[in-house]
Amino acid sequence: MSDPSVTVVPAFWALGAAGLLGLLASVAAIVDGLLSARAAGAAAGTGWSRPAGEVARLMWQRRRATVAADTLLWRTGGAGLLVMALMIVTVVPLGAWTLFDLDVGVVWFNAMDVLAWAFVWLTGWGANSAHALVGGYRFLAYGLAYELPLMFALVAPAVAASSLNVGTIAAAQQGLWFVTWMPLAFLVFCMGVLAIAMWGPFSAAVAPDVAGGVSAELSGVDRLLFLGGRYALLAAGAAFAVPMFLGGGAGPLLPAWLWVLVKTLALLAALVWLRRRLPVVRPDLFMEIGWVVLLPAVLLQDLLVAGIALARS
Repeated sequence: MSDPSVTVVPAFWALGAAGLLGLLASVAAIVDGLLSARAAGAAAGTGWSRPAGEVARLMWQRRRATVAADTLLWRTGGAGLLVMALMIVTVVPLGAWTLFDLDVGVVWFNAMDVLAWAFVWLTGWGANSAHALVGGYRFLAYGLAYELPLMFALVAPAVAASSLNVGTIAAAQQGLWFVTWMPLAFLVFCMGVLAIAMWGPFSAAVAPDVAGGVSAELSGVDRLLFLGGRYALLAAGAAFAVPMFLGGGAGPLLPAWLWVLVKTLALLAALVWLRRRLPVVRPDLFMEIGWVVLLPAVLLQDLLVAGIALARS
C-alpha cells in the first residue's frame, strides 16, 4: 500500500526529474574530474574543466560506425542507460513529493536493473566488434554474480517496513535508519550500483585491456550518451539508497526534500571516490565471491531482519 503522506506530482514534472538527474550526473562527473586531476598531479582547474571539455569534444566528434554494425541495437543500448536511470528516480520520494508512488517500487528498481543487462549487451553485440563483445560478456558475468545478492539486499528494508512501496519504507525509518541494523544489505546494494554503472572494481566491461571494452567502438554523441548513462546510474542508485536505507528526508533543521538531496550527494561522492580506491575484480573471481560469500551472507541478513520485524510486530 502506498504511503498517504507522499504527494504524487503531475506527470509533466518528469522534465524536472530529468533535470535533477542531469544535475546529479554532472556533479558526479565533476567530482570524478577533480579526483582524476588530483591523482595525476594536475591543477584543480583541470578537474573542473575536464567534464565540460569532454562533452564539447564528443559533441563535435563525428560518429563512426563499424562494418556491418547493427546500428539500431547498438545506439539503443548506448542511450538506454540514461533512460533506465531516469526511470529509477521516478519512484524516489523527494521529501513529500514523488513522480510515481508505486506500491511495488522495490520491484520496479529490480526491473530497471535487469534492463542494464539488455542495454549493455546490445551495445557490445550491435557494434560487430570483438572488443565490444568481450566487454558485453564481462558485464553479463558480473550480472550473474551481483543480481541475486542485490535483490535479496532490497528484501531486507522491504521486510522491515512490511511494504514494497519506497515512500512507506522511508517513513518506517523515522526512529532508526535501516543502515544501522542492516549494514550488510546496504553495502551489497552499493556494490550492485557500482556494478550496474560498470564503475570501480566492476569496470572490466569497459577496461582498457580490451581496447575500451563494450564502449570501444562508440564515438561522438553515442559515446557521450553512454558515459553520461554511467554517471546517471551512479546518481540514480545513490538517490534510491536514501529512502531504502538512509531515512529518506528524515533529519533536523533542513526540509525533507533538501535532506534527500544532501544524502544523495554525499553517497554519490563516496561512490565516485571509490573508483580509484579499489582494484578491478576479475568477473570469474567475482562470480565465485557472489555465489559463495555474498548470497549466503545477505540471506542471513534477511533472516535476522525478519526475526527482528516479527518480534517488533
